[in-house]
This record gives sequence, structure tokens and C-alpha cells, in this order.
Amino acid sequence: MRRSRSPRPGAAFAAVLIATAAVTSGCGSGDSDSTGKGETRPRSETSPSASDSGSHARSSPSTSSSSGSASQDGSPALPDALTRQKPHWSRCPAPNAAQGTDAGSPGPLPRGARWECAKLKVPLDYSKPDGRTIGIEMIRAAERKGGGKRIGSLVFNFGGPGGSGVATLPSFAREYEKLRGRYDLVSFDPRGVGRSEGVKCLSDKRLDAYFAADWTPDTDAEERRLFRRQASFAKGCQKRAGKLLPHLTTENTARDLDLMRQVLGDRKLHYFGISYGTELGGVYAHLYPRHVGRAVFDAVVDPGSTPARGSLSQARGFQLALDNYLEHCAESGEQCPLGEDPKEGKERITGLLADLDAEPMPTDSGRKLTEALAEGGIAQALYSKETWDLLTQGLEEALVDSDGSTLLLLADVLNGRSQDGTYSTLQSSLAAISCADNKERYSAREVKNKLPDFTEASPVFGPTSAWGLTSCHDWPAKGRWTSPPVRATGSEPILLVGTTGDPATPYGGTRAMKEELGKGVGVEVTYRGEGHGAYDSSNACVRKVVDGYLLRGLVPRDGKSCR
Repeated sequence: MRRSRSPRPGAAFAAVLIATAAVTSGCGSGDSDSTGKGETRPRSETSPSASDSGSHARSSPSTSSSSGSASQDGSPALPDALTRQKPHWSRCPAPNAAQGTDAGSPGPLPRGARWECAKLKVPLDYSKPDGRTIGIEMIRAAERKGGGKRIGSLVFNFGGPGGSGVATLPSFAREYEKLRGRYDLVSFDPRGVGRSEGVKCLSDKRLDAYFAADWTPDTDAEERRLFRRQASFAKGCQKRAGKLLPHLTTENTARDLDLMRQVLGDRKLHYFGISYGTELGGVYAHLYPRHVGRAVFDAVVDPGSTPARGSLSQARGFQLALDNYLEHCAESGEQCPLGEDPKEGKERITGLLADLDAEPMPTDSGRKLTEALAEGGIAQALYSKETWDLLTQGLEEALVDSDGSTLLLLADVLNGRSQDGTYSTLQSSLAAISCADNKERYSAREVKNKLPDFTEASPVFGPTSAWGLTSCHDWPAKGRWTSPPVRATGSEPILLVGTTGDPATPYGGTRAMKEELGKGVGVEVTYRGEGHGAYDSSNACVRKVVDGYLLRGLVPRDGKSCR
């Protein structure tokens, strides 16, 4: 889940796996190694034992005790009242509006097991550990018996930033059941999200208007309206969550993770981060390199990108995914509403967006499909190859029948709008965390200077991505950094899984993360496929590599490739 530092539909492209959690993927299987040589990793090794995938056996770290909470930057130690708290695990309530009411109550687990939820108390301000605390909502599925010796808890972050892990983890229960053989599966709503002091900046009615608005101004008047909307959004956040906003940083969430590790009783943090979750994991590894256990980063972000470089890269990524879709659609012949020439298909989509800019399209809900909503709906469908058919349906409705219903439905998923008209905190949280993290504040002049590069990168997504750089305009809290620190010298190996056709976290981020983590930390695995995230594509090769690492400590050869 690559964050797009914007609360808006078209530019956010928030890599939110919640949106596709119910999609059953089946991208085939395959297994092909690159020519890169395997790497010997002496730390924590038992006698080397090569697996059938060219891996080395490693002993599992002990999970019996806590190892403190001090980080490399010397932050104050936490009081015993926090580090020794005992979570009260009880039956989970149904997701509330802040988490997304469409998620439904967590379904039953195999063999009668049930989902359990609890609150973790963490400092609002880690520089004042004895001060005000806030509650972090957690969910877990306890380890099932008979799967082998327990390793510990495996903590998931599904990205955003802004996605509710409490609402999302149950959606992937079947996908992760094998991992539950040796781990308690745990996720959480990060600070500022869902039930963890979730931020919602505007009313549902105002959010409807906000997401439907014109985010690619063609005139000075439209530009002024854009900035007024941004200022109004920021003012709403300040009014509803002003005291929280400076503390909703990725760094603080990483500190929450380490406190969670201790309270769960694990000596090291075993972690599965997806999209933005890889950035969070990288920051955690930087702060606590000696606390890293078995960690997987899937759909890896480029930690060295500024918001401008990251948004430009993401525009290229979505354009690549759209081009791949257009080729697939063209090959279906008469069934493709965009014609048999991918170039013609791209032109028809840009033409559709231009028409919607002039006149929104009716839908069966009574709401209108605007240019921004249509672009967001197209982007949402590109997160998984399994939703390409839905995109074809939506485009056919719009182009042939002048009906925007399906594209609007896809846009609603992207924006966190439930069928009952309520919004989750998804996009408001994305803005709050992104603007608390990033120092950059872009002016209209800077955006206009960058527009040609963005439009060249993607005629469909580029302009919206460029104007999305203004999303922290008039934000009431200062940003923390230009790019997140992830250097993790001394960490155990971290598996980095990148997908070549990933729209939201382009493949280049995998190599960039590897370089930033430092020598001997990142182990690169490539999935040559489509979609956002490799493990949940159900690719057999990726599953084998990741499961072997998490369950048996088998570190794959650096540079391994799966098809």
C-alpha cells in the first residue's frame, strides 16, 4: 500500500487492501530463480540446510521475554504501567462507521476459534511517556493447535496509511490460516485510524461533495476553489482532532508497535507489512534493529522518495497497470468497450474523463459520476487483475449507456464510503498521517512547473497526482521529515517482495528499500505479475517462499524470482 499523501480520490490511489479484501485472486503459479548467488547469513543460524528453494535454515528467535523499549535515538523509557499492561481480550464488536460498516462482523475461524479484540494504551507523546495516553484497538486470532512449536505473534499492517487492520485481517483469514499454525495473527488500527482515535475531518455529506469536486483546475477560478477546499478540509481536521494531529506520525506508530511487541510477550517483533506497512516496518527496523524478528515487506515503497517523486512514480505505476489492462482488454476483441487498439482505448478513457469534467454522468443511486470519481474508480480497479472485468463493465456502462454506476461504486470503495453513505476514517487518516510525516508543502506555482512531467508520465492519472501535492496546504501541524529513515544496521534479514506490475508501489521501490536498509538486511524477491501485493495473489511460488521464511526460518536466495 503506497501512501499518496493526499486525501483525494484520484491522487490518493491509497493502496488500501481493504478495498480488495473480498476478491479471490488466482494468478497462477511458477517458480524461477534469478541468476543471483545465494547469501550466507551467519546470524542466528543453525547448521546450514539448503531447502528445495535455495534457502538456508535459521533458528527461530526466543519469544519468552521483553527486551525494553529504548530506541537508537535515546527516547525516554516507558513506565511499567504501560510495558506491563495486560490486554483484556474479548469478543470483537462489529466494525463501526470509523472502520467501515461494509466490512461486517469478523466471521468464524476454523475449529471453533474466534476473533478477539483488546485495547493497548500508548503515550500520545513519546517525549512525555508519563502523560496522556490513547487507546490502540487490536485484533487477534490465536495460534491453532497442531501446527508446530509456537513462534509468537505475527503483526500485520495492511497499509494506507489509514487502513483499519482490525477490519481487514478477518477478510484474509483463509489466506493466512497456514501461518496461524505457529503464530497468533494480530493486527491493529494505527493511531488516528478507526477505533484508535480515528480522524474524520468532514461530515459524510461534505465528504460526498469533497470527493466529487474538480481536482484538475483549468482556470484561475477553479484553482482558487481547489485551495479553498483544501483549507476547509484542514480546518475540519483541526476542529475535530487538533491535539492529536502533531502526534499521528509513522515514527510514533512504530513506537506503538514496539510497545505492542512487549505487551504481547515477544522478545522480537514478527511482522508482515504491506504497501505503506513496509514504510512503517522500515521505520521500526531503524528505531529498533535488534528487536526485528521475522519480517516480510510486500508491495514495497521507495523510502527515499519525496512526495513529488513518489507521486510521479505512482502515476507511472498506475499508467503501466492501465496499459497492461488495455492490452488485455483489446485481446478480448468485440467484448472490449475500448476497441481493439490499446492506444485508442487510452484516448477513449481520457475523452470520457474530459466529458465528465464538463458534465457529470447519472448513476442508479441518484448521485453523479464526476471526473474525479471516475478516475478514482478506474484506479481502484487496477489494484488487482481480478477486478479488471469489473473495470470493463464500468467502462462499458459509461461509454455505451451513459451510466456511471459501477465506476462510482469502485470510487466509493477507494474513498472509504460504505453503502449506507457513511465514510470510514480512511482518507481523513491518510491525510493526517501523511501531513504529520512530510515537511513538504507545495504551492500552485510548484505544481504547475511539475505538471508537464506528470502529464507525460500518465495522461490519465498524472494531472490529478500533480495537484494532489497540495493536499497538505494550510495543514495545522508541521511535518516530521522529507523521507523516512529506514537504515537498520544489525537487523535480522527482512524479506522484500516486489511485483513488477504493481500500480501503487512500483517495483523500483523494492530495490530502493533494500539499499536504504543497509548491507545484508534486505532479501529481494520478485513476483513477475500484476496487482498490488504478491502474497495475496495466491501465487504458489511466492507463498512457498514467504511461508518457508515465516514458519521455518528459511531465508531465500537474494534475487529470487517467481512467475
